[in-house]
Amino acid sequence: MEAFVEGIKSFFSGFLYDGGLTIVRTIAFALLGLVILKIVRMIVQRAALRSKLDNAAATFVISIITVVLYIVLVIVVASSLGISTAGIIAAFSAIALAIALALQDSLASLANGVIIIFTKPFKKGDVIMINGKEGTVQSIRLFNTKILTFNNEEVIIPNCDILSETLVNESNMPLRRVELSFYLAYSADADAVRKEILAGLEECENVISSPSPSVGLDSFGEQAVKCTAYAWAARENYAAAKTDVKEIIYGCIRKFEAEPSLRNVRVDVARGEDGNER
Repeated sequence: MEAFVEGIKSFFSGFLYDGGLTIVRTIAFALLGLVILKIVRMIVQRAALRSKLDNAAATFVISIITVVLYIVLVIVVASSLGISTAGIIAAFSAIALAIALALQDSLASLANGVIIIFTKPFKKGDVIMINGKEGTVQSIRLFNTKILTFNNEEVIIPNCDILSETLVNESNMPLRRVELSFYLAYSADADAVRKEILAGLEECENVISSPSPSVGLDSFGEQAVKCTAYAWAARENYAAAKTDVKEIIYGCIRKFEAEPSLRNVRVDVARGEDGNER
């Protein structure tokens, strides 16, 4: 009987000093790691608020740090149990590689989303043109950006397409220039037309006086001369100013239409290299 009791004592004694101590140490490391992880998350959240990062940027940074800390905690706990950390690191690497190969396009959008969030080529509320779509930025997310067109259409553009295309931000500068082309016959009184248009532009409420509006000759065609009226407007008044310039030129042409030399005058909206109306 005494031998049996001594055997039990010896078993529990060996377990306590060998396996039990390892288990207790591992639990302690796990609990301490969770506490440290929570403290680090709180510090990062406060730092993100103080740095005035966008919500998407702050969320992304916190998520990345949390994932890294959890991986480190798993490796520490596994090492405490006597498991080879080299195998764990290799397993994580293999999983990461498989995910990267399966989600190449998504990861490209994610990377570009991070670049957009931190470099800020545009922000929520800006009017941009990308991939032939023009509208107001509604939200900037890690994988895509949502804009609302002037036709009240929601367009979701993958972030991988945004940085690979030419991006036009129409809201960065306080002033925008209206350009409107029209054509005059060679026999027309170009100076009279020019003065009439300039007078109308100077009286227009949506057109600013500095820089001053102007009308210039652009090119010479076979039957007519191409002219362009230039007028500057505040960013928020650009659409109204463009309409006003059209009406001023149209009114000027109607005023001179009684003259035979002006009957073949026509007006065309100025277009950029991409063919889109400006």
